Amino acid sequence: MNRPPDEHAGDEPARLGRKREALVCRSRTLQAIRQFFHMRDFLEVETPVRLRAPAPERHIDAEPAGAYFLRTSPELHMKRLLAAGYERLFQMGPCFRRGERGPLHHPEYTMLEWYRANASYTEILDDTVALIRHVVRSVSGGSVLHRRGCAVRVDADWARFTVSDAFSRWADWDPVTAYDADRFDVDLVEKVEPALRAQPVPVVLTDYPIAAAALARSKADAPAVAERWELYIAGLEIANAYSELIDAQEQQRRFEACARERGAAGLTVYPADRAFMDALAHGLPPCGGIALGVDRLVMLLADAPTMDDVTAFAE
Repeated sequence: MNRPPDEHAGDEPARLGRKREALVCRSRTLQAIRQFFHMRDFLEVETPVRLRAPAPERHIDAEPAGAYFLRTSPELHMKRLLAAGYERLFQMGPCFRRGERGPLHHPEYTMLEWYRANASYTEILDDTVALIRHVVRSVSGGSVLHRRGCAVRVDADWARFTVSDAFSRWADWDPVTAYDADRFDVDLVEKVEPALRAQPVPVVLTDYPIAAAALARSKADAPAVAERWELYIAGLEIANAYSELIDAQEQQRRFEACARERGAAGLTVYPADRAFMDALAHGLPPCGGIALGVDRLVMLLADAPTMDDVTAFAE
């Protein structure tokens, strides 16, 4: 794994001193996030960081930790709490992905996730609009975020594009009717995201192909479409939300399909999370949830080019 070129070179006190303004911004961001959820009667929870069974996803690799793995998300534990009767939960803390290092990726990063019982991705979007406006106002005193010369107003109406519309417009095909995982990933990065960067307001990319949403519920009137959306601000992906899948048999089928894909690709196949599947079988209420990258949000608030610039140490 490559380290940032200056991480262990030069005068560390001076280097850390140059980050003071960004780290103050980060601290204020964390405070504003917690204030938002406490004001709305969400329960803050902490769930294990070391897991026997990470949630299987085709393109995300968990970091081994002895006989365990470091979590890529607290999602499955938080859903077990929903199944036990908790209704409004949030958690902010470290998550890990093996082999990810770049201006927008760290192998260790800070994730905010929240879940609501008896809600869908629509209510989660309402939460997100209110949260982003609250945090920007609390930290900057205004309503504008900046990145790479782009200025984005968060207090204006947010733009919304379905995946079908966005890909048909900017990539000349519809992933919902003819899904191709590799082509989807390439065209999203090379064609769709640059177009989203030009938008002067936050953009919600919604209604993904069901094959690209392993933990999401399908739309009742369109089984090939998942109730999933992602948030982009100045072209930077910030958050990923679902109406959560609560059908235990369908979830088992999707997990098994993912395990076969990972095995065929020579990737680690994770153990099944029996406790989570038992919770699903017991009964998970209709619910919505979201994962939001805190480091990237701080980048926008600090107008910083990389994640290294908004973290004290990049190990």
